[in-house]
Amino acid sequence: MAIDVRVITESDFPAWLRALNTGFLRSPAVSEENVADRRSYMDTRRMRGAFDEGRCVATYRTFPQELTAVGGARLPSSAISNVTVSATHRRRGLLSRMITADLAEAKERGDVVSTLIAAEYPIYGRYGFGPAAWITDWSIDVPRAGLDPRASGQPDDGGRVDLADGSDVTKLGPDLHERLRSLRHGVISRNERWWRVLTGTATSHGAPWSEPFHAVYRSASGEVEGLLTYKADEVWGDAKQPLNTATVLDAIAVTTAAERALWRYVCSIDWITTVRTGYRAPDDLLPLFLPDPRAARIVTQADFLWVRILDTVRALESRTYAASGTLVLNIHDRASLASGRYRLDTTPTTTTCTPTTQSPDLTLDVRELGALYLGDESAVRLAALGTVTEEKPGAASRTDALFRTSRRPWCPDVF
Repeated sequence: MAIDVRVITESDFPAWLRALNTGFLRSPAVSEENVADRRSYMDTRRMRGAFDEGRCVATYRTFPQELTAVGGARLPSSAISNVTVSATHRRRGLLSRMITADLAEAKERGDVVSTLIAAEYPIYGRYGFGPAAWITDWSIDVPRAGLDPRASGQPDDGGRVDLADGSDVTKLGPDLHERLRSLRHGVISRNERWWRVLTGTATSHGAPWSEPFHAVYRSASGEVEGLLTYKADEVWGDAKQPLNTATVLDAIAVTTAAERALWRYVCSIDWITTVRTGYRAPDDLLPLFLPDPRAARIVTQADFLWVRILDTVRALESRTYAASGTLVLNIHDRASLASGRYRLDTTPTTTTCTPTTQSPDLTLDVRELGALYLGDESAVRLAALGTVTEEKPGAASRTDALFRTSRRPWCPDVF
């Protein structure tokens, strides 16, 4: 019997959740409470499943999102999540059937890009996604960092750090995050539920709740410029010496002063000997805030946010570029969503992208365009790897001169 791949109905919801848990190797059990919670924020009209004789064997979901492009523009994006295929039904094209239909719908809906966090690297390139932003997680050896152990934990710039509770975070956090989005490309939107999960008024996959600590940085003028959320364990060494680790769950700073103050604060807490930073940009300033930057050891560095261009003209016209120039790109897309030949004309203040019949400077697949889009990847590197083709000498270097950015993109959020 053919496997039925379709948008799910309300009655499919419990079976879909059971397949989701199975695919992610969690207990497949689904409670009424869990179903009710997921129904409160999941839209079945944007959820797909594969059904074999009535049993759900693959899952797929999208939701609306905004992605900050280079220069601060906010692009409508279709964020992909909850993708699973049961072990009994792998290699049957189920993901291909779900994602192909969904990407076509996303373009028709007006989304400029699609985004996802790839659990496994090899899967999504064949659907036109490219790794556009990476993350780094540091472990800080606090005693080695060289910070003054007699310091008060307060900054010396006239600002101050105060502890806060969840209600403060729900009031201050969303506006602060909106400011961050205007400053840093790669950052994605957060909905109201995201803040509820951070502060414990909503659950995440039924996980037990343990209230974290929150610290707010205010400048000398009293303006809120940073917010740090962290948790701490309780570990004692054999010599009755505290060896606790503080794990940062979220850190937002819209000024360098706020960023420095909050990292120094968490490294100054009594009993804390290790700080895990959570997912930061690979070029984060954090290690250089420490007297001894080698105290910050990289424990994770990996691709994170993957971008799939759906509308080439809107995507390329929405971002800013580092220089003035003209580039003709020949883009291949086997799904025919973003393919074509386009002339890109940029200045520091204006950008136009138009279909053209001119001979191309660079030929590339849409997945490479996604990797280049936020300014992190180098066309010169891709040309050396053979994944883009220079049709004219020096085209890759000219592409880098336009697309590369002085700071690397950063997406702090898993979705």
